[in-house]
Amino acid sequence: MTYLLISIPFLLVAAGIALVAHRRARRPGAPAEARMPWKAMLAAGALLMLLTAIFDTVIIGVGLVDYDESLILGWRIGLAPIEDFAYPLAGVILLPALWALLGGRRDAS
Repeated sequence: MTYLLISIPFLLVAAGIALVAHRRARRPGAPAEARMPWKAMLAAGALLMLLTAIFDTVIIGVGLVDYDESLILGWRIGLAPIEDFAYPLAGVILLPALWALLGGRRDAS
């Protein structure tokens, strides 16, 4: 099994939950907290991808982590295989979607 095949289910689950959150937020009468923060997700995603590229390159470069070349696509950003970016991407999609679905911030009163 390749690293890509391991990553795909996580991405599909995250995308599915985000789609549910997006559709629920578009219904008439949906609270403002239910809206997906697309601009913030894009900014956080870009920053997280940059940090992943930097830190994965460092940890691979110093020998803390290594990948079986037969299990990766071969595309890399720095030293990081492209598959390494699936989990941060899934997190950037999934966490705001769950936040929107679960009601976001609530006042303590």
